[in-house]
Amino acid sequence: MQANGTFEVSLNPESTVHSFSSPAQFGRMSIDKTFSGDLTGTSLGEMLNCRSAESASAGYVAIEQFQGSLGGHTGGFVLQHYGVMTKDAQHLTLEILPDSGTEGLTGIQGSMTIDIRDGRHFYQLNYDIEAG
Repeated sequence: MQANGTFEVSLNPESTVHSFSSPAQFGRMSIDKTFSGDLTGTSLGEMLNCRSAESASAGYVAIEQFQGSLGGHTGGFVLQHYGVMTKDAQHLTLEILPDSGTEGLTGIQGSMTIDIRDGRHFYQLNYDIEAG
């Protein structure tokens, strides 16, 4: 099954306990999202990132927990992110953490893609909900 829509995201810098030596810039952020479309609800999460001060290269990992509705089912699940970017390309993987589905989304599995166009965030969630 497939769900499509948009989301609004707020990223807020948080304090870190580590710092990397130059030229790497290490950071931590909180994530607050509101989803619209086939996936309706909110998510909260945390991101760790590192970027090179001298180029456009960067990487991040994040975990976010969604609560809301999808395909007539209400519940939640956890998304795990892994991203690597250069000035020419990006590789982004978002997967639903196995066994993280709750309530009507128990048994959900799948992956998400994100596309940013004209400052708007679009998602495509490919998923399946296994009967428990």
